[in-house]
Amino acid sequence: MKKKTSSKENLFILLAILIMVILFYSSSQPYSKQTVAPMLETLLKNEPLKDLLSTVHFNYAGSEVSIATKGYSHFVEFFIRKGAHFGTYFLLGLFWFLGLKDKMRSTELAFLISWLLAAGYAAFDEFHQSFTAERTPLFQDVILDSVGALTGILIVYLFVRLRKNRKRK
Repeated sequence: MKKKTSSKENLFILLAILIMVILFYSSSQPYSKQTVAPMLETLLKNEPLKDLLSTVHFNYAGSEVSIATKGYSHFVEFFIRKGAHFGTYFLLGLFWFLGLKDKMRSTELAFLISWLLAAGYAAFDEFHQSFTAERTPLFQDVILDSVGALTGILIVYLFVRLRKNRKRK
C-alpha cells in the first residue's frame, strides 16, 4: 500500500460511507413511503409525451414495463427509481475510487477494490431489502447498480490515466 494519505482522499471515503448509510436507510423504507407516483400524477397530470412513451415497452425482472401495464405516473417513476439506482452507485464507485487510488499499490488495484466494494454493497443492499415490507430484492438491480459504479470508476480512471500520460510528455 502507498503511504501517501490526504484529507481529500479521506473525505471521498467518508462520502462513500455516507452514501452506503443513506442506501441502507432507504432500503429499510417500504415502497409506499418512497413512491413519488402520487406527486407525478399531480405534476404530470397532462401526461406529456404520452403518445411517444406509449410505444416503449420491455421486460425488467420478469415484468412488463409499459404505460399500459403500469400507468403513466408509475411508468415515469420506474425510470426515476432506476436512474437513482444507477446514479447513486455511480457516485459510490467514484468516491471509493477517488478515496483509494492513491492509497493502493496501483491504480488498477484501486479500480478493482472500488468496484468490488460498490458491487458487493449492491448485493448486500438487495438482500437487505428482502427483510423490508413492500420491497423486492432484484438481481437486475444489482447489475444496474454495479454498472453504475463501474461507469463512475471508469470515467475517473480514464481521466487519471490521461492526466498521467500528458504529464509524461
